[in-house]
Amino acid sequence: MDIHTWLIYLLAAIGLSLSPGPNGLLALTHGALHGQRKALYTISGGALGFVVLIALSMFGIGALLQASLAWLTVMKWVGGGYLVWLGIQVWRAPPIGIDVDRAAVAPRGGGSMFRQGLLSALTNPKALLFFAAFLPQFIDPARGLVLQFAVMAGTFAVIEIATELMIASLAQRISPWLRRVGRRFNQACGGIFVVIGVALPLRS
Repeated sequence: MDIHTWLIYLLAAIGLSLSPGPNGLLALTHGALHGQRKALYTISGGALGFVVLIALSMFGIGALLQASLAWLTVMKWVGGGYLVWLGIQVWRAPPIGIDVDRAAVAPRGGGSMFRQGLLSALTNPKALLFFAAFLPQFIDPARGLVLQFAVMAGTFAVIEIATELMIASLAQRISPWLRRVGRRFNQACGGIFVVIGVALPLRS
């Protein structure tokens, strides 16, 4: 992956990490309930789950590429359409926010929180569909798939952990803000997905 493509992927990954989703909401909730340090277990589990989904998506795509390179073009256009549809759904989503009483919350073990983050990512069919639509835009069929997987999965995992850790650490402060301006925030994230869905299939 050349640096130009990687920078586009990096921006797209940041947009995805900031958009509303089950793992972001889980990080927000666990940050408010258990604090930033304990929420890191949840966040790490979610990041591992996303790496697994990226692997399933990329190596499934790789099997199709071995059959015919035409499949990559088809997947780019189908994936672009899905990203546009997803952007519209995010645009229309209601704002999120939480109200918690930490004194009334029973303590939880790190292993339990890690598993919850992991399962939240792995059992989200929309995440697998998203990666199947998103990743073909950046795959170079002339280069090794394993190295591209390492770059894409590693980049996404780092961005996801950093973003959700920030969300968890600011949970008490940003929850009222999300309720107040959350709809505009969703519209901004949804707009990013629409732009990506339209622009990326046209790149090559």
